[in-house]
Amino acid sequence: MVRDMNSTSLHAVAHDDGALRAPLIKLVDQVSTVVVGKRPQIETCVACLLAGGHLLIEDLPGVGKTTLAQSLALSLGLAFKRVQFTADMMPSDLIGVSIYERSTEKFTFHPGPVFSQVLLADEINRAGARTQSALLEAMEEQQVSLEGQTHPLPEPFFVIATQNPADQLGTHPLPESQLDRFLVRLSLGYPDPKAEYALLAGRNRRELLHELRPVMSPTTFLAARQAALQLHAAPALLNYVLALLNESRNGHWFQQGLSPRAGLALLRTARAHAYLQGRNYVSPEDVQAMAGPVLAHRLIPMVGSGQDAAQQLQTMIEAVGLV
Repeated sequence: MVRDMNSTSLHAVAHDDGALRAPLIKLVDQVSTVVVGKRPQIETCVACLLAGGHLLIEDLPGVGKTTLAQSLALSLGLAFKRVQFTADMMPSDLIGVSIYERSTEKFTFHPGPVFSQVLLADEINRAGARTQSALLEAMEEQQVSLEGQTHPLPEPFFVIATQNPADQLGTHPLPESQLDRFLVRLSLGYPDPKAEYALLAGRNRRELLHELRPVMSPTTFLAARQAALQLHAAPALLNYVLALLNESRNGHWFQQGLSPRAGLALLRTARAHAYLQGRNYVSPEDVQAMAGPVLAHRLIPMVGSGQDAAQQLQTMIEAVGLV
């Protein structure tokens, strides 16, 4: 059934959105000049944001996590704030606090850094559980509740977080509920020799960051996101996603299967990936390209499998085939 999804008879997006896609490609190109040799990962990051999700970049210190996060925020032209998470950080340091004003004899809410279009949460797993949990409502509901009042966050609102490996000193593993709020988790890894030579021979990354300019307006970005999420997904494609979800729940691969929310997340990012590739429909290749970044952090392999979640997921996808 899936082979029929590439038919040219599929309905295209109703309007000409070439003017929306061009800035996205320029966005990937510009970030690639700062974070060299990582274009596939950058495209995955852009697909995540285009799908309206939050991004978690996990890797060793010094491989470019923070540089990538800053490059994305600067190139998108969105208002952003960077917060360095530490062990003594309190929830009020993030979401804000109500302070009594003697002149008005009232409490006035002073918003924290979470009230920005992009929150760069650097080394998020160095903060304690209370501070990590303070982000849950913001990430899921795009609002903050404090002392009985609800404060909406800007539109769009993204969290781009970095974290160090869990086995490093001073880290606190993100709870499963927090991990599930991140649409995509990825790693950069060490650069290849050619890219690392370019880093050594090139200019300072901080200087390059200062020179970055927005490649699109927030209005253009929101229009592109709306267009991407409207891409055609054939019934056969939906059945393929459903087959992957059901296979993950049969007890052979993982301790717990994927939730319906995970399936929706996979479809959203597959649409965004297809949009970046210049197509007006979603293919199985889009689903497979985004499966690892979207699903692996939501899964725990069966004991004794000898594979991590990403490896086990890839084995499962190969076993399912194209239904």
